[in-house]
Amino acid sequence: MGIKFGTSGWRAIIADEFNVSNFRVLVQSIADYLRQEELHNSSVMVGYDTRFMSEKFAHMASSILAANGFETVHCTRDTPTPVIAFEILRQKAAGGINITASHNPPNYSGVKFSSAWGGPALPETTRRIEAGCELYFSGEATPKTSRDLVGVKKRLIVPLDPMPHYFKQLERVIDTKILKKGKIRVVVDALWGAGRDYLDGFLRQNGVQVTALHTDRDVLFGGKSPSPDQDTLSDLYAVMKKQKAQLGLATDGDADRFGLMDVNGLLLNPNDFLPLVLDHLVKTRGWKGVVARSVMTSHFLDAVAKKHGLSVQETPVGFKYIGDVMVHENSVYPATDGGFVMGGEESGGITIRGHVPEKDGIMACLLAAEIVSVTKKPLYKSVEELKKEVGGFYSERLNFHVSNDKMLSLKEKMRHSPPTKFGGMTVRRIVETDGHKFILTDGSWIGIRLSGTEPVVRIYLEANDKSKLKSLEKAGKILAEIK
Repeated sequence: MGIKFGTSGWRAIIADEFNVSNFRVLVQSIADYLRQEELHNSSVMVGYDTRFMSEKFAHMASSILAANGFETVHCTRDTPTPVIAFEILRQKAAGGINITASHNPPNYSGVKFSSAWGGPALPETTRRIEAGCELYFSGEATPKTSRDLVGVKKRLIVPLDPMPHYFKQLERVIDTKILKKGKIRVVVDALWGAGRDYLDGFLRQNGVQVTALHTDRDVLFGGKSPSPDQDTLSDLYAVMKKQKAQLGLATDGDADRFGLMDVNGLLLNPNDFLPLVLDHLVKTRGWKGVVARSVMTSHFLDAVAKKHGLSVQETPVGFKYIGDVMVHENSVYPATDGGFVMGGEESGGITIRGHVPEKDGIMACLLAAEIVSVTKKPLYKSVEELKKEVGGFYSERLNFHVSNDKMLSLKEKMRHSPPTKFGGMTVRRIVETDGHKFILTDGSWIGIRLSGTEPVVRIYLEANDKSKLKSLEKAGKILAEIK
């Protein structure tokens, strides 16, 4: 028994570990944490995605918080995680609970807890919440309960549709004049997730021709995971071809991640999109300051930052660390003079100055639409041109399920005798921000991360040409003893 937060919240299989009993304990522990932090005089945001019974668990969360004396701002419809983050900041809330398992398969649900600063709770916070759960699992205490009606009567549960406020925020960070002038045609795939009506709605509001797919609620997500991957977006490309659209846009289950389909039917790698966005922001906004990226994200972003005289800060894997950099930098520098410019990670997360310290797939898609509207070119063409300016970068991520024995063996190897060469290339230095990242003499690198929750080895590769990338892939597999 026990609740453990992963890189982004707690997720578990519905009716197995994700059940009413465990959920009540978790929400009660969050309430206890907020009271310990003396945040009980501030409201708490509660939202939910389109998964099975998400709205029921959200009502339960609001009831428990009300029973603990907290005012709850309760979303009246399924709501993206970045929208919850924005509302926390707008309302100066104590934090936010979103019932979501993001891009996990439909048999999962989960909880994302966002802190008062708007970003995902940092490890020191989630460890305290996890520890607080044990008091209730041991039977020493019982979670409080309350009916929704009681909370409403006491005016502790306040309903809210956050969409209008979030749209006003998007108007502050997105150049809507560019969208209106661009007159591009796009196809949007909501993948039956919480991004429905948000992305397609904002685009339509700003003069973009939009065809929207999968905007109804389907708790099974069409029988697949609501993840914007190549194999889940075949419908998107079919409609793009039929309508001769310039761009395909998609968001995952809670709309914090993005998928960008180009005219060639291929998804643009986030490692290629992030540098493109940075180049676009500097050219259209004139921003200077700090760029944050996770340790396993492409150095293509660094090359573009260097081109524009910006600095790069490397973080552990997990968007909460990028959000932490954003909050710190914006508290040190006025937004007009420097500070945070943008932050991103290779798994499909991005935010920019003036927005939320949380990844936002809706905003990412809007920035892609901005870029296509300005350049009048497919995204891949713009990437090719940018690489001609700053150098070639080819990256890849491989995930391998291995035995527990192999995991232990690899962990020992990394700790006591890490390799000094890969594919005939010498290791110049090792970065241990999160896992092991081996920087080679020619600037190529290979990263090894071992999952803390399952027997999975993740290998990240980057080289300046495709043949070197293949050599690194082979060397990485040899190291991990994968045939």
